Amino acid sequence: MGAWYEETFDGKVRVAFKFQRTLLSKRSPFQTIEVFETDAFGRALALDGLMMTSERDEFYYHEMLVHPPMAIAPSRERVLVIGGGDGGTVREILRHGDVKSVTMVEIDGEVVAACRELLPSIASCFDHPKLDLRIEDGIRYVAACPPESFDLILLDGSDPVGPAEGLFNRSFYENVRRALKPRGIFALQSESPILQRRVFLEVQNTLQSVFGAVRPYFGVVPIYGASLWSWTVATRESVMPPLDASVFTAFEDQLQLVNAEFAAAAFAVPTYLRRLLPSPAAPQR
Repeated sequence: MGAWYEETFDGKVRVAFKFQRTLLSKRSPFQTIEVFETDAFGRALALDGLMMTSERDEFYYHEMLVHPPMAIAPSRERVLVIGGGDGGTVREILRHGDVKSVTMVEIDGEVVAACRELLPSIASCFDHPKLDLRIEDGIRYVAACPPESFDLILLDGSDPVGPAEGLFNRSFYENVRRALKPRGIFALQSESPILQRRVFLEVQNTLQSVFGAVRPYFGVVPIYGASLWSWTVATRESVMPPLDASVFTAFEDQLQLVNAEFAAAAFAVPTYLRRLLPSPAAPQR
């Protein structure tokens, strides 16, 4: 008959997922790691009681985190990923042939091990020759980076609680800015503007205080309450670079969600958010 796994958003909205069995439930030094066999989404990963990803809907998140900023970035040779223990972000980055190296810094090696074993379709690129996987604190890693080290930095962090809490503050963003090359791009998931509006707006305002240009973009991730979700790109430059549609042509048939038109449309800002955000606008095509 199965059981139900419940998740609460901001203490106000509760979502439940029916699952047939628990494949893993353990406590790492940092968090509780669980993998379930769900009815709707296949195998799903939860950290500290929050659903992170699943076999059947992971592309809604990973493709949106990676490909729009990759299409905006003037250069994609050196990429840094902070977090991303399930491996999906690295997999999507490595579709881009001009990427020369990817450094992934994940604080919890037990998440990586769990996903290697139980979510292999997502964690499929951990042994790629272009990947340097480091199990260490991403906040400390970025703080110690030499200036202007990376063309892109992608923050694939969970909600701003527990081990991910320090990934959403001004000090971290300032270190990211310093680690970016002059025309580099920073991108991150920035929560739901509906279910976590306060956090979403805090992220936007803090990024605006650190970077030259900041643009949110939007989509839906079914496992995240089927709500409107957001990601954000930022650059040291005063103007966001144009979105280069040709970036998608080499591998667009391999993707399930993102194409050039979809990526461009994602930067359209809903009217109610325009009233709340500081000068939102889409990157030029």
